[in-house]
Formats: sequence, structure tokens, C-alpha cells
Amino acid sequence: MRQTHYLIVGASHAALSALEAIRMADAENDITLVCRDDALPYSPTLLPYVVSGRSKAAFLRDEAWFAARRANYLRGCEVARIDAANGLARLAGGGAIGYRKLLVASGATPARPAIPGLADVRYHVLRTMDDAAALREALPCTKRAVVLGAGLIGMHAAENLAHAGAAVTILEREPQVLPAYFDATAAGLIASAFAQAGVEVRTGCGVERVEAAAGGCALTLGDGSRVPADLLLVGTGVVPATGLLEGSGVAIDRGVLVDDCMHTNVANIWAAGDVAQARGFGTQAKMLNGIVPCAVEQGRVAGMSMSEDPGIRPFPGGVRLNAYTFFGNRALSVGTAEEGEDCEVVTRIAQDARRYLKIVLRDGRLAGIFGINVGFDPGIMWELILRRIELGEAKARFLDDPQTTARALMSKRWR
Repeated sequence: MRQTHYLIVGASHAALSALEAIRMADAENDITLVCRDDALPYSPTLLPYVVSGRSKAAFLRDEAWFAARRANYLRGCEVARIDAANGLARLAGGGAIGYRKLLVASGATPARPAIPGLADVRYHVLRTMDDAAALREALPCTKRAVVLGAGLIGMHAAENLAHAGAAVTILEREPQVLPAYFDATAAGLIASAFAQAGVEVRTGCGVERVEAAAGGCALTLGDGSRVPADLLLVGTGVVPATGLLEGSGVAIDRGVLVDDCMHTNVANIWAAGDVAQARGFGTQAKMLNGIVPCAVEQGRVAGMSMSEDPGIRPFPGGVRLNAYTFFGNRALSVGTAEEGEDCEVVTRIAQDARRYLKIVLRDGRLAGIFGINVGFDPGIMWELILRRIELGEAKARFLDDPQTTARALMSKRWR
């Protein structure tokens, strides 16, 4: 049986960041990283570009990177169950890996809605490299596609299908597209761009059942209408991959519950990335925040905690950040869109140019900023929020020109 001091389950952003942090503090002890996919580490966020052909691959690291850090990378190795009492990761194919310290960075899996008949028809999801390859292969022969869900995965997939020449219908239960990222005004602009590109967007409609039909399947909606498809893609979100922790004693809510050092309630187990449910920024409530910057930061904190690095900086809390391109447009979403009594909200919109900007301030600090076809750096805005920087006398300039003002404010902090 293989033994390792540090075992990392998963191979995307959080896992790689943790490995790097461990090696910065501990140059000697064994590190083993296991990945259920028989592939090099890749980013799920880039899979839509693999489907479209804009990116040939989404690999984050190569074998040489692991060798340089004296880390064992085991691909095609799936952990079925964590035996926490005995410090063992039991493998799906038999056997086990013993560990002293464990990081669960197993990510998330596609949510599969409980719609009658869905399990009986063929449909696509988009979470792994194999999923991307299957969808890409199906594009040329697709004439009529239905995308279930108008989140980022669904919207990306719908655009790829439209570019491939298919007639596409998006079905979303919520009253708008991208409900987790934008308000109704911004969502309306995005939906309009899809409609102008020939994509039918139907919001506020639930699917009652799915059944096999000639050439594919048909979906019956709540209003009784019927939508046929020769390709169905389910993009109704993801759920943390916590199945391997069943019976381990690790506390799980929607995801694995962790403290600000990404430690679980079990002494030698940590979690980070899409699987982890950590504190939100400015609140004690635990949230899931499946974005790359958050995964990288959580991985760094977990690695420093596991290696007992004295320079550890606890996780500051989750702040949402997303960048989304669609039909030649760019949408950005950073922070919170909540408009409480203590908030100042500034909104600008130019319908003809499909331009939109919304800024939310709280106590003289940036709480959220959202834009369509507006030039600002989301990473800098993310830092403004995390560092709780007071705008002070720069407030008016920031509202007039957020990009230039934010750069000036941060340049003083980064020097």
C-alpha cells in the first residue's frame, strides 16, 4: 500500500495552489496528488473554449511541473471513500493510500435535476474533458438543441451550438438568465444579444417531463407546450463532490464545512475549492463560491495550514467574481449586488450600445460592480473589496471612471 505524508484529492486550481504552498514550507515530506481523470490537470472553466475549438486543451500543469516539486501525480486514480479513522483513502479500483494529512479538493459534479424521464434519455453535461470532447463531436450533426439552465455553463454551451448552426432553445426556471451573477436589467441585455443571434430564450418556465422522441427527445413544459431536441444539454449548475466523505465524520452542509484555515472538523483533513463551504466576506455565514480566484486562495491557505507555515494568512472570505464573453460582448460581475438601506447604488445603461454599469457602495467602500461592455479590471475591483479600501475623496472620480481610479488606488497599496 502506498503511503504519503500529504494526500491531495483533486487536480484543479485549489489542489495545485495547495501543493505549491506546501512545498514552500516543507521541502522534505512526500506529496501525492490523485486525479480521477486520466489526464493532466485542467480547468473546468476553459472547457467551453475546448468545445468551440478556441482552445485545443485546458491543461494547467505538465509532468515536469510535478517532478520539479518532487510530487507524485497519480492520474486515473479515483478515491471512493475516506477512512478517516485509519488515515486511508480507499480507491475505486481496490487498494488504498495511507496519509498523514489530507486535502479534499474534489471539486463539483453536474447537478442533475429530478425531472421525470430525464434519466431515460441521452443528454450532455459539461464538467470534464470527456464531456467537452463528446459535445464537440456532437456539434456538426445537431440541428435542434435544447439547453436546460441559463447559468454560465448553459449560456456558453448555447452559444457554441448556435455558432455550429443549430437552432437553440434555452429553458430557465428563474425569471432571468444568469440569476446568480447579474440583476434583471443586465440579464435582459444579455438575453437580447442571444435573441439577436437567433437563440430562443425562455425564462420562468419549468420542465414537467422529458421523453424519448424520434431523433432525440422532447421536453414538456409547465404550460403544456412541447419542445423537441436532437441534442439536450443539462446545465443546471453543479453540486460539491462530497460522496467520498460519506461516513468519515467530516461535517457537510451543502459542501464541506471549513474554518478560515480551510480545516474541517476532523483533525487531519482540510478542504478547498468548489467542494468547500467557507465563510463569506464580511459575514459568518458559510457559502459555496466556485470561482478560480477563490479556489486558488483557499488552496494556498489550506497548504500553508497543512504544512504549519507560520506566515499563514487566513482566508478572508468569499467574494464573487466572474467574467463572461458572449457573441462579441463582455460581462463582468464582482462582489454583491444587494441593495440595502446602507448602500449607495449608481447605475448607467445605454441600450443601443448594449452597455451597462452598476456600482454598489457600502460605508464608502466598494461592495459590488457589474458591467457589460464596460472596461474595468475585475481583479483590481476584487482587491478593492477584499482590502476594504475606503474611497474617500476618490469616490466621485471612481463613480465617473472606476477603472482609472481603482488602478490608482491599488497602485499605492501594491508598492
